[in-house]
Amino acid sequence: MPAKRVLVIGAGIVGLAMAWRLRLGGAEVTVVDPEPPGEGGASFGNAGAISSSSVVPLAMPGVLRQVPQMLFDPAAPLHVPADYWLRAAPWLLRFLAAARPGVVARTASALAMLQHLATEQHIALAQEIGAPELIQTRGHLYLYRNQAQMKKDMAGWTLRRAHGARVEMLEREDLLGLEPAIAPAYTKGVFLPDHAHCASPLRYGRAVATAFVARGGKIRRDRITAILTTDGKATGAQGEAQEYTADAVVVAAGAWSAKLLAPLGYRIPLEAQRGYHIDLPATGINVSRPVIPADRKVFITPMEGALRIAGTVEFGGLTRAPNPTRAKLLYADLAAVFPDANPAGAKGFWMGHRPCLPDSVPVLGPSRRIGGLWFAFGHGHLGLTGSAPTAQLLAPAILGQATNADLSPFAAERFTGA
Repeated sequence: MPAKRVLVIGAGIVGLAMAWRLRLGGAEVTVVDPEPPGEGGASFGNAGAISSSSVVPLAMPGVLRQVPQMLFDPAAPLHVPADYWLRAAPWLLRFLAAARPGVVARTASALAMLQHLATEQHIALAQEIGAPELIQTRGHLYLYRNQAQMKKDMAGWTLRRAHGARVEMLEREDLLGLEPAIAPAYTKGVFLPDHAHCASPLRYGRAVATAFVARGGKIRRDRITAILTTDGKATGAQGEAQEYTADAVVVAAGAWSAKLLAPLGYRIPLEAQRGYHIDLPATGINVSRPVIPADRKVFITPMEGALRIAGTVEFGGLTRAPNPTRAKLLYADLAAVFPDANPAGAKGFWMGHRPCLPDSVPVLGPSRRIGGLWFAFGHGHLGLTGSAPTAQLLAPAILGQATNADLSPFAAERFTGA
């Protein structure tokens, strides 16, 4: 019997990890994306964080109080431009509804199930593709100015602990023991020793792609315009350059996934939250691990050849031009945390689209209406973290192997109209 033919739409880190795992399982796999492997969406420009205990959704009880700042403060960590309010309103209403305690509990359980072995799975993936040095296991350090500020996040830390995370509370002297250059204003911290980071998300994606091709996988540069179905089953996809046939189709197109699925009757509330980063090649300070100031909502991560400051959340869809003002905010974030850092040398800035769902749970698993159609998108701010776990979770099922994984919390059909 010939190997199962699988078409993966999307060559970001989620799609590449999926393609690799499927190829190892014996499938004939083709990956299609208009951009080079690892360079589209948010895969190239993310903060590099691998956050296995990130089970706390963006929408938590009390989020309603933050809405005025989102709408009216252009410097807020999460900002909705005035001309995007109406378009964002349905998503924001779902987002507020997802902050109910019962929904938060279900979200945390789903994310814990998906991500609890993320560090180990990324270490294994990096070793398989011959790039083990890319995964650095030095933990993550969260910073607070005082006890009152830390108290506001205590519900989140309690939730993480409830799902098995090691959470260490630190004082000022402990912070300096980990990162000596931290500003005096930060007196409290939280250390997550089991977290990791990727020293180069771009090289990681390229390394997975190279190993995949060496194993007989195929990567095509093309833009998919439609998913093809016959008699209620996915049979392939139509690209601008050619048609692709397959026994199974995996939609891993990040923020563009909902648009692809809409002609099939799926109405999935996927919002493209735009994130920014700057890379500084010679800051003059040493940073050993991702540092996350709670009041700034950014990740400051040591990368190969640069210190990356990544963050901000800006609504704006898929076609709006990047906003240089948002990128400039990152310089102030760096100065607040590491005042001695040299901010010179950045070659412009990067902006990418995070595929975010209002309940912070990705869409994973099979379509309940179209045979052979699979979903692997919507990881939001946790795309890198969730990539290897998603591949481990879904590849066996796509290949027809028995699995006892409960995918119902991730179903596309959980959304009204989907």
